[in-house]
Amino acid sequence: MTTAPRPRTTTRDPEELGRRLTAWLDRRLPGARVSGISVPSSNGMSSETLLFDIEHPRTPVRACALRLAADPAAYTVFPRYDLPRQHRVMDLVARHTDLPVPRVHWLETDPAPLGAPFFVMERAEGRVPPDVMPYTYEGNWLHAATDAERARLEAASVSLLARLHDQFPPAEGEFLLPPGGGSPLRRHVEAQRDYYAWVVKGLAPSPLIERAFARLEELWPADEGPAVLNWGDARIGNVVYRADGFEPVAVLDWEMAALAPREVDLGWTVYLHRFFQDLTTGFGQPGLPDFLRRAEVEARYADLTGHTPRDMEFHTLYAALRHAVVMLRIAYRQAHFGEVEVPADPDGLILHHASLAAMVQGTYW
Repeated sequence: MTTAPRPRTTTRDPEELGRRLTAWLDRRLPGARVSGISVPSSNGMSSETLLFDIEHPRTPVRACALRLAADPAAYTVFPRYDLPRQHRVMDLVARHTDLPVPRVHWLETDPAPLGAPFFVMERAEGRVPPDVMPYTYEGNWLHAATDAERARLEAASVSLLARLHDQFPPAEGEFLLPPGGGSPLRRHVEAQRDYYAWVVKGLAPSPLIERAFARLEELWPADEGPAVLNWGDARIGNVVYRADGFEPVAVLDWEMAALAPREVDLGWTVYLHRFFQDLTTGFGQPGLPDFLRRAEVEARYADLTGHTPRDMEFHTLYAALRHAVVMLRIAYRQAHFGEVEVPADPDGLILHHASLAAMVQGTYW
């Protein structure tokens, strides 16, 4: 299968970033040397990551990763990238849970040193299920694993959510609530409406996304349940697993962390796998049909927490809707850089528009 070129994620020069990072680090660890600078192939579009090593005789900090706020010149995916917020979440999760969250070292809020705020954290060694090409396609370590090995990875991954939701004290996460009134779920959804309005400002709106928002109101849970800390981007592509096994060694990407019902995270986990699985079957491959199945994920989570997931039709639709808004922004971003043309029907820019439409109609599951 051929794919379109990966969308542009930055206009920055990694070598120049490395030189500026060395100068910044010298003020904190005089005589320290930065080496082994590299940019991961999976560098995201909401922020940038730089991998490097620190050589210094008097520091235990060695293998590091730097998370840098998105380059405004690269037509950012989100209107705001709050590095201090993400840094605070990671620090709190490390203190209040047993999840393997990378230790955060330095937070720099001044944009002058590297052109944007950033923080430095420890770098975990291991392997990550790929997004490009997705792990549901042949030719990667997870697809090549046995059913039993994937079952181990699935169990360990669902356990991450269960432990996060059960162990983290919700009061410590109240700063994550969006402004406004209403329940945590209502605030979460309204924040997504605001994001969608920002995405389509001055551009063609998506009739499908707007129908999905309307369908959410029809499916709104009668009992939303208590709010817990949500990881936000809860998917296996944001986990580093042991290089020689299937156990998590690092949980990454906390930029979408929120205080919301448990099912918001669960719906995202279930749907983001379905997104890749649907893409794979659409191109004539079987994918991984027995992996991360909705019923099994829900049952395992219930066994681990005692909480039976509810209103999952709402929450998987919400996940697909949220993903569609991001996809629409990315597509308009590609159009901005001349990588794609905008079709007459903007819904065609949403890669999973067929599955989202089926969810809106109630026929997907």
